[in-house]
Amino acid sequence: MTFSVHGLPVARGIAIGRAVLVASSRMDVAHYFIDASQVEAEIGRVRSGRNQVVDEIARLQQSISLMGPKEAPHELSALLDVHLMLLQDEELIGGVKHWISERLYNAEWALTTQLEVVARQFDEMEDEYLRERKADLEQVAERILRYMKGGDAVVQPARPPRPERKTQQDLLLDDTLDVPLVLVAHDLSPADMLQFKQSVFAGFATDVGGKTSHTAIIARSMDIPAVVGSRSASQLIRQDDWVIIDGDAGVLIVDPSPIILAEYGFKQRQAELERGRLSRLRHTPAITLDGQKVELLANIELPDDAAVALKAGAVGVGLFRSEFLFMGRAGNLPDEEEQYLAYKGAIDGMQGLPVTIRTVDIGADKPLDNHQQGSAAARDESHLNPALGLRAIRWSLADPAMFLSQLRAILRAAAHGQVNLLIPMLAHGHEIRQTLALLDQARVDLDDATIPYGPLKLGAMIEVPAAALTLNIFLKYFDFLSIGTNDLIQYTLAIDRADESVAHLYDPLHPAVLRLVAATIAECQRRGKGVSVCGEMAGDTSLTRLLLGLGLRSFSMHPAQILAVKQEVLRSDASRLAPWAQGVLAADEPGLAILVGG
Repeated sequence: MTFSVHGLPVARGIAIGRAVLVASSRMDVAHYFIDASQVEAEIGRVRSGRNQVVDEIARLQQSISLMGPKEAPHELSALLDVHLMLLQDEELIGGVKHWISERLYNAEWALTTQLEVVARQFDEMEDEYLRERKADLEQVAERILRYMKGGDAVVQPARPPRPERKTQQDLLLDDTLDVPLVLVAHDLSPADMLQFKQSVFAGFATDVGGKTSHTAIIARSMDIPAVVGSRSASQLIRQDDWVIIDGDAGVLIVDPSPIILAEYGFKQRQAELERGRLSRLRHTPAITLDGQKVELLANIELPDDAAVALKAGAVGVGLFRSEFLFMGRAGNLPDEEEQYLAYKGAIDGMQGLPVTIRTVDIGADKPLDNHQQGSAAARDESHLNPALGLRAIRWSLADPAMFLSQLRAILRAAAHGQVNLLIPMLAHGHEIRQTLALLDQARVDLDDATIPYGPLKLGAMIEVPAAALTLNIFLKYFDFLSIGTNDLIQYTLAIDRADESVAHLYDPLHPAVLRLVAATIAECQRRGKGVSVCGEMAGDTSLTRLLLGLGLRSFSMHPAQILAVKQEVLRSDASRLAPWAQGVLAADEPGLAILVGG
């Protein structure tokens, strides 16, 4: 019987194939009390399990170093680093020791108890990417459990004859199969994904995860259709079921009828043809029908992403999220030299095109060391709202030594190419002045050390309503502005986009949001200052014409979205869109106005 399962679309395209099910690696855990004389032995079991997982990851990293980028996308190495750092986190291990020594829990019980304690902290994080790292934490704990029980956590290159439900050890398949395969799992770890480097699978589907989960990141890097967050797919889908993964709509269709199968087969062929057509636009300048030049930039997280941006036809990097260099460091933040080399790597990778580096966007809900975690945990949770706390520029200004280190690294990297400096979440004039004073101090430090550095264009993110309503202050100090629509929508509408109960109210077409965006674009144009949009709105082709009509000429997005947006730009007449966009802006229901007048 045909049925569908809905999730989140994270990697475009359609995959059709037989389901290969990965049973959840979560184990049944015994709960019992131990004698005081057994405490050290139980702690030793946990330590041994952790050390074996560390060794496993080291072997995988060594394997990656011997592979090319096609076989092992750089995201795998970065995510394995995250797992390694989680394994070394003292809060996790220290908590396990506490439950064993103070409560006399057996080792497995202690580990899963502390997992739940730390997982709750991840659930409370405002940042979507960091919140989804809970899945990495769970996988780390599960692998420790596997070794503690004497099992091997590594996926083995074995394929027994058609088990009813395959485990992760059974999934390194050879290329002799005559039908496409799609992978369905509760979740997949980076180590598991490494085993699939030969692109055995045509698509992926998982029960958990979001648009920034590791499965989504790797699926995009491999350009494979994927749906995550389907919640129950691994329970509803059976081994060898025919499954259609619609990575555009976020839908899985199970046991499709011949008619549906034929329809999606046609859609798949059409999508492949469309992708081929879009690829031919890579070197075509993004110019509207009436001759308006449009700048299409890429959002990147790591220096190696520059190559992907170039391949997609980006004319620069509009947002380098530098916080990815700081994540999962167990308090060991990247020093100035490490940051300098990372920024230089991105600049060199863009081959002379401009790179906009955003200073670290991290804080209260994203603690970087144990003492910060402890202090946050000690607060009354009912009074803690991380989205309104010490984050982004507030966090940087609270740690001037760290901030100066980053500013010096960026200034040094600017000697190697065109660099723009972007400051996140500014809302007050005194924050602007403090930031500029520290930037001046960073230059003085480099002068004193006779270290060369380059010029910077200075920009600010407009992502809180206070900033959008006081643009005159911002334009007094900055060369350009970048509208971060994800946070601007959240703060304007008082909607936590991570809260499922109100997620339907998160609306980029709310009149208040559009008016703040439009006013920012208009004021920058009036003052002769650059302005771009770097949030999800920039890569949404359904909004491209509206943003063009509002006067936007610089879009920054995920590299995979660039060619589709470019196609919309090439088909648009900006001068004719302007009066239509003003009508949408004045409407009580802009979404309806777009449908009616589009």
